Amino acid sequence: MRPEGDGTLGTVRAAAPPPERSPLSCRREDFHLPGDYHYLNCAYMGPLPRVAEEAGIAAIRAKRMPTDIVPPDAFWETDGLRERFARLVNAPNPRRVAIQPGVSYAVATAARNLPVSAGDSIVLTHEQFPGNVYAWRRLAAERGAELRAVGPGDGPGRGRRWNERLLEAIDARTAVVSVPNVHWTDGTRFDLEALAERCRDVDAALVLDATQSVGALPIDVTRLRPDVLVSATYKWLLGPYTLALTYFGPRFDDGVPLEETWIARERSDDFQNLVDYQDAYAPCAVRYDMAERSNFFLAPIAAAALDMILEWSPERIQAYCRSLTADFLTEVGELGYSVEDEAWRGAHLFGLRMPASVELGPLRDRLAERRVFASLRGSALRLSPNVYNDPADLAVLHEVLVEAVR
Repeated sequence: MRPEGDGTLGTVRAAAPPPERSPLSCRREDFHLPGDYHYLNCAYMGPLPRVAEEAGIAAIRAKRMPTDIVPPDAFWETDGLRERFARLVNAPNPRRVAIQPGVSYAVATAARNLPVSAGDSIVLTHEQFPGNVYAWRRLAAERGAELRAVGPGDGPGRGRRWNERLLEAIDARTAVVSVPNVHWTDGTRFDLEALAERCRDVDAALVLDATQSVGALPIDVTRLRPDVLVSATYKWLLGPYTLALTYFGPRFDDGVPLEETWIARERSDDFQNLVDYQDAYAPCAVRYDMAERSNFFLAPIAAAALDMILEWSPERIQAYCRSLTADFLTEVGELGYSVEDEAWRGAHLFGLRMPASVELGPLRDRLAERRVFASLRGSALRLSPNVYNDPADLAVLHEVLVEAVR
């Protein structure tokens, strides 16, 4: 896919409702995870599938002979990432996807281009991941805006209450709402449709960090119409570090990028005439690409992993995780552990809260001894299974949790 002047070419048709497909079975054979490693920590970092590892090795070997990296076509192969990500989040135009190095880069791009004035508010969630915080802190300080970090408050019905408080914080003064799809510490799920509707009511920009959901939880930008949706590739997209894919809506079509990279300009595929400098940026989100976006090493890894996820589909991944953990959650609930109501969490990421008798230090040590890999976040054990997990992983974790309450 080459740069075009009007930004209309290279579009893909909106996805039709997916046909009924058989449930996923465990895909552990597609990964290198040892049999005695119980890796329940995809929210920290997704393991590379075998095919992605092979694609990366082949990419490194290709650099041994630079004559095999032929301009200009080789420099546009990353357009395949746009197309894959657009299919994954149902974005009709792949040119609305930028290739960037991380979530904080996407958030900084949004902060640079959104109009925020003194007295406006920027709404976040409490204890949001810092990559989606620092740019807003700076912007609020520079413009005299109010930063509203909305927490769940106390009492029962935590997920429902947190969503209600978030909606209540959005008012006529709100310029930006920048939130995750699911909270990184405990998997609390936010109602994106309700948030998107509320943002449209007050003409606030909606910026979504979907790093902890895209790839394992269905999301549809055609329906939601966010202004920005970004996902780093190293978690649920099972890809490399230092790469993120970012959807930018029409609000950003005339914006200014963080970098003045040559490859994001019009006619940048004309290598013979690159010194015929072009002030005009490439259309849509391509203007927000990072420098050296061709990324000959990382892009093939990400592409191979995305192909697998598109084949499996987020719907089937989510269903697999739900089926895998259903009995486990019932059993540990009888031991006094608790988890957010299913309506307010994903099946792929949730925080298991401890009975009062459980000491976190000994629990951490015992998990390490049994090679159960999960993350303690505050007072919760964050569990994030994926398609490579099987009942044996949950059985070992269950044994550890039983020991912890004795």
